[in-house]
Amino acid sequence: MREGQGEAPAQLDEQRTRYAAHLAPLAHAGKSPRILAKLQACTPPTWSSARSSGRTTVASAVRGLRSAMQEEAEYGHGFVLVPVLLALGSISWFALAEAPGIAELAALTCVFGMAALFCSGRFRPYRPLVLAPCLVAGGMLLAAIETVRLGTVVLDGPVTTNVRGIVLSREADDKGRWRYLVEIRETAAPQLRRPPTRATLLARSRHAPFPIGSAIEGKVRLSPPSGPALPGLNDFAFDAYYRGIGAVGFFFGTPRATAGAEVAAESTMSVSMRVAAYLTATREAVGNQIRTTIGGDTGAMAAALVTDEERAISRETVEILRSAGLSHVLAISGLNMVLAAGTFLVGARTLLNLLPGVAEKLAIKKIAAAGALLMVFLYILISGGAVSALRSWIMITIMLLAVFFDRVSISLRNVALAALVIIAWSPSSVAGPGFQMSFAATLALVAGYARWRDHRGKGRQEGSSARSLGPAGSLVAGTVATSFIGGLATAIYAAAHFQRLPAYGLAANIAATPLIGILIMPFGLFAMLLMPFGLEYYPLMVMGQGLEWMLAVARYVAALDADWVTGRVGDFGFVSIASGGVLLCVLRTRLALLGAVLVLMGGTAIALERQAERPSILVSEDGRLVGLVSDEAIATNRTRPPDFIFSQWQRALALGRHMPPVELASSPGGTPAIGVEAAVALATAKPGAFRCRENAWCAGRSREGWAVLVIDEPELFPALCGRADLVIVATRRPLPACASGRARILTGETLRLSGAVEIYADRARPGELPRMRAVTAFRSTERPWQHHRRYDWRSNTFSTVSPEI
Repeated sequence: MREGQGEAPAQLDEQRTRYAAHLAPLAHAGKSPRILAKLQACTPPTWSSARSSGRTTVASAVRGLRSAMQEEAEYGHGFVLVPVLLALGSISWFALAEAPGIAELAALTCVFGMAALFCSGRFRPYRPLVLAPCLVAGGMLLAAIETVRLGTVVLDGPVTTNVRGIVLSREADDKGRWRYLVEIRETAAPQLRRPPTRATLLARSRHAPFPIGSAIEGKVRLSPPSGPALPGLNDFAFDAYYRGIGAVGFFFGTPRATAGAEVAAESTMSVSMRVAAYLTATREAVGNQIRTTIGGDTGAMAAALVTDEERAISRETVEILRSAGLSHVLAISGLNMVLAAGTFLVGARTLLNLLPGVAEKLAIKKIAAAGALLMVFLYILISGGAVSALRSWIMITIMLLAVFFDRVSISLRNVALAALVIIAWSPSSVAGPGFQMSFAATLALVAGYARWRDHRGKGRQEGSSARSLGPAGSLVAGTVATSFIGGLATAIYAAAHFQRLPAYGLAANIAATPLIGILIMPFGLFAMLLMPFGLEYYPLMVMGQGLEWMLAVARYVAALDADWVTGRVGDFGFVSIASGGVLLCVLRTRLALLGAVLVLMGGTAIALERQAERPSILVSEDGRLVGLVSDEAIATNRTRPPDFIFSQWQRALALGRHMPPVELASSPGGTPAIGVEAAVALATAKPGAFRCRENAWCAGRSREGWAVLVIDEPELFPALCGRADLVIVATRRPLPACASGRARILTGETLRLSGAVEIYADRARPGELPRMRAVTAFRSTERPWQHHRRYDWRSNTFSTVSPEI
């Protein structure tokens, strides 16, 4: 319709008059030439002018976006997003059910890289849009290369065999037992067709520990690393694969030294293995000295701060520290290494200042930095090279090197450089909580420090006088701010990986941080410097006292019993909050609001997930533990379910109560009588509870009314399989066909391919039982850390059959 079409002339004249009166004051003020043009025409806004205004708004938004991007480029923080995109690519490659190979990823990276190079001239502003997928593809390529490079052989199933191998490392636990990392050289009785290269073996009998590099043998029980306890939880086989460990197990009795094999074992060790053995032996000697001097759990904690060996700490103490939010203290993190380096730097400068004339002739700050550089290098060698320690060492090395060039040492660029080094060397580490929590905390703290520094500098330029808090006030404020920012930045990662958060973690960290900074780490450093001279006793005593006080704080906070059990965190909520947090730390303009929006979206998604329906039935990956889920508890077929699996179930579903089964007395009779007994148990079972006959069967009923039967004795399968809606048999042996087609059957073989299973209820018509919907831990078993599940030792081949759940 044309402008004014269908309107009376008098009405148009009246509208023009009012419109002109509205625009006249603005025109006389000289605000806009466009207003004068409209006033001359005396034409009110129409649909065409509204469209023009819309186009102007869009153009203004585009100009604002381009201006903000240019301002962000001037800050130079785009480099910080490089490791973020590489890490995103690596995680994406690990998460895919079937990932592309090295050749495809290399070609994809080259294509996007060349496209980014050609973005010049007027297309230069679009270069980041092309560079982002190039970096993501590059991260996927790094992950694929590491996977092929390692090629870890993972054991296919539990087996008892005889093993000969070389001790690569050893570690004592809190009960005095020794856990050995053994490189397997030979297996016998039976000889494994596909033996793992390395295995961790626990020797439970009392014995003198075998030296690093010695050859040992013994009868062992080997098992493959376990998969996720439930879909979406941690896959321990993934961690083991990228650590080069293909099996876990224990010795029957005491292992023996292989007669006459020591010289042969030493001759077959490579140079890198010999260096690693030497460092491991030195690390163990230092840890033993610390534990012997201080004693108890306090000594084990002190050794963990120096050597990163935590197994000697009792499980009770570890749980107390975790509940109080202080378990991060045991890791060799940035805080610990910064305190050690800072103590050395300040102490060395102070000592050099006391020497007459040295400060005037020499750059004592740089000399002290060189000493601190050597000290942190020795620290990383003796610490075992965990991700958090490696990240801290790289960052502190960059900071100390910056001292030589009189540059700013604390910056987001240094964090990005440390991340780049770790991602390039070990892309698999980005999927673990150590990397994610360590870098999240560091990124947030450095970004917070940068904003505070800019705010203080701006205040000085404007001439405003900020009220000083004094030394004590500044220490308290810094401690509170550091603990709050670090805890907030790592909360989503703790919830995603451990499904719980300490309610009073902030208070515990505020109380413990001064102890760590004044007593524990400085005197631990003094002890290490004096240990070669045998003078470490008194510094270790002071360090031990500080740890005793810190443990007292942890016990008090843990006694409040206020863990927040978050349950499982979905992928969308986790990725949204993590990405939003990165953007909030990196971006300095209004674009940072995008990070806030992502955090809000992720929080909303997690809140909605908490309202979603829980699964009805849980089945472990070996089929030996089955759970019936109700609104208040998890009922299992075991009176004492294995804590390793069941505790993960409880945290994932945010259900703490356990309902054990009702044990039925054994009754005489053959298979028919047992079948009748099971049928009666199923008919009388209450929803959300099991009734069991020991070593035979367990019968239960889900909250939807499904009859669930767990058969422990495979011979009972033909008589019982047709009496339930769901039948679980842990055996991997072939079973006869079930006479009734009603039951859904899960066996050890199908569970081996699918992993742990959750069963949900789909909607049904009124009066009918809902249909079962199974969710499995593995979408496929084609990934290298899962492929062993398809191996058949009888035919020495890999199966191509997919499980039917």
